[in-house]
Amino acid sequence: MFSLLRPYIFGLDPEVAHDLAIKSLKFNIIPKSFFQIDEEEMLEIELFKRKLKNPIGLAAGFDKSAEVYNSLFNLGFGFVEVGTITPRRQSGNLKPRVFRLEKDKAMINRLGFNNDGMDVVSERLSRRPPEDFLGINIGPNKDTKDKTSDFIKCFEKLNKLAGYITINISSPNTDGLRDFHEEKLLSDLLTKLNKLKNDKKFQCPLALKISPDISDKEISNINEIILKFKINGVILTNTTNQHRENLSDSKKNEAGGLSGLPLQKLSLKLIRQFYKSSKGKVPIIGVGGVDSGQTAFEKIAAGATAVQLYTGMVYNGPGVIKDIKKELIEILKKEKIKNIQKVIGISS
Repeated sequence: MFSLLRPYIFGLDPEVAHDLAIKSLKFNIIPKSFFQIDEEEMLEIELFKRKLKNPIGLAAGFDKSAEVYNSLFNLGFGFVEVGTITPRRQSGNLKPRVFRLEKDKAMINRLGFNNDGMDVVSERLSRRPPEDFLGINIGPNKDTKDKTSDFIKCFEKLNKLAGYITINISSPNTDGLRDFHEEKLLSDLLTKLNKLKNDKKFQCPLALKISPDISDKEISNINEIILKFKINGVILTNTTNQHRENLSDSKKNEAGGLSGLPLQKLSLKLIRQFYKSSKGKVPIIGVGGVDSGQTAFEKIAAGATAVQLYTGMVYNGPGVIKDIKKELIEILKKEKIKNIQKVIGISS
């Protein structure tokens, strides 16, 4: 069905097509059974002390305001991450702000955390509880005077509604956000979040989403901080505002974050580095260029416990989740591996 509709969909502005997808998912037309596969038990994993039916997740950025998460679970994802959610509603940056790079199987966005705000999202999640494992990605408002305070507000408001909370310090589309990769700022942020978590006895796991545009020294420092503050997981990686030199599409120099296939090797490198540095003690969610069972397998073998995709679904349609799972099972059988959990870190 997607292959038939793709010429029409790709004839639309990318953001218009995305909004149409969100509206379509609200109707929840396609039955859950359509996306089920045999032998999926081979893909069961444990993430944040929760057993998931498979390691394939949807990255933040698709369901920005938590409108269709339950419909997305029906597509076969093992987990879904919504957001980025900010304390106050914001419209994001000026349009156009999303660009397809079809020659490179990539996208560039400079959306700027457009979302309905934490109060609306909280009410929405309370009214329609998640039917499976849900992550909530949080960040600061663009015009805030205190980004740390915004993270704290969102964590306090949303933690009881989430399977885990992602601290997004890595989007290239909010000025000053990536400053939190610096040791002092990150330590201060995590000190305050941990204090709130301990004082209020919040049980929700915390994950940190990292930029791909960091140096080897920053990788080492961030990993030490993650271990020191006992952060529950790390998401590698967000989009990049660099690495354009090998792209072919005419839109390659648009400002914003690059996602999709060009990030596959870059995120793979960072996964290996973090996995080795932490000795596998911190669960990694690998993001960037996942569009097949093979690309998912490579990330897990490098050290990721689970993976996420977004751009891969844009180019291949919602059936890609089912295809990835079937291909993963085929790879496991070929390698005589009984469960995907045994693959984690085998190539690091």
